[in-house]
Amino acid sequence: MQTRFDEFVVDSQRHQLLRGEEGVHLTPKAFDLLALLLERRPEAVSKDELESRIWGKTHVAETSLAGLVAELRRVLGDPGRPPRFIRTVHGFGYAFCGPASLGGATGPGPQAGEIVYRLAWLRREVSLRVGENLLGRDSDAVAWIDSSTVSRRHAVITVKAGEVLIEDLKSRNGTFVGGEKVESPVRLHDRDEIRLGSVIMTFRVCAASETESAPR
Repeated sequence: MQTRFDEFVVDSQRHQLLRGEEGVHLTPKAFDLLALLLERRPEAVSKDELESRIWGKTHVAETSLAGLVAELRRVLGDPGRPPRFIRTVHGFGYAFCGPASLGGATGPGPQAGEIVYRLAWLRREVSLRVGENLLGRDSDAVAWIDSSTVSRRHAVITVKAGEVLIEDLKSRNGTFVGGEKVESPVRLHDRDEIRLGSVIMTFRVCAASETESAPR
C-alpha cells in the first residue's frame, strides 16, 4: 500500500519514499520510523514502543531515535519548531501530524487531464483534498502558515463536486478574497488572491499534468 502526504508517497511494499516520481533516500530505520508514525497517525507513539518496533530487543541510546527523527525532518523539509509532519510529544514520543491518505500499490494519483486544486504562497505549494482543508497555524492544517497574523484555525477551504468554497473561522485578522472580506462562504476561481492576515496566497485550478512541473 501507498500513503500520500503533501508531495510525498510512502510505498511500504517497495520500502521506498518518493517525492513526485523521484525516489528520496532514507536509511532503512528512518523509513521504518516514518511508516510506523504514518500507520498510527494521528496517535502519538511512545519512545519505548518506537525503539522496540525499530530495533527489537537491541538496546539503543535515546539519541539513536532522536537521530532518526532529525533525518526524517531534514529529508521532508520539516523545521520541527513548529512541526510540519513530525510532532514531538515531550516526555513521551512522537506523532505524525500532517494530513495523509491511503492509496493502492500502483498509486491512485491524479490522472492526466484530471482537475486538481492547489494553494501557492512564497515558495510553498500544497494540494487541496476533497472535503475540508484547514488553513492556519494548527498542527492539523493542510496549509500550515507560519505567521503571527494568522490564527491557529484561520479559515477552511471545502472541495466538493463542482465548486470550491472558502470560509473564515472567526479569525483575528480576517480572510479576504480579491480584496473583499469573507463574511460567509465564498466560491473560489482559478488565480483568486486569498489573504489570511498579512499572508497572500494564490488559488490554482489546473490539470494534474500541470502540477508535475509546479514549483515547490
